Amino acid sequence: MKLEIPDEVLEALKLPVGEEVAEMSKELALALYQRRVLSIGKARILAQMTRWEFEELLGKRKITRHYTNADLEEDIKYASSHQ
Repeated sequence: MKLEIPDEVLEALKLPVGEEVAEMSKELALALYQRRVLSIGKARILAQMTRWEFEELLGKRKITRHYTNADLEEDIKYASSHQ
């Protein structure tokens, strides 16, 4: 899937050149996580961050962390693969 952002919106962004895609990915990931549309694991992938970086960002933005069964399964899978 490709998301197209109108040029006028890109030009209006007050972001450093070259960081637009990364920053917009983070913002989309945060918004979808906050709405409970994405799990924390999928949101951090969209944000292109590690789990810990994304959790730190959630804290900075004062976004309540919700923990689902899917999150638990991802944690177990991650822990099992890093023994």
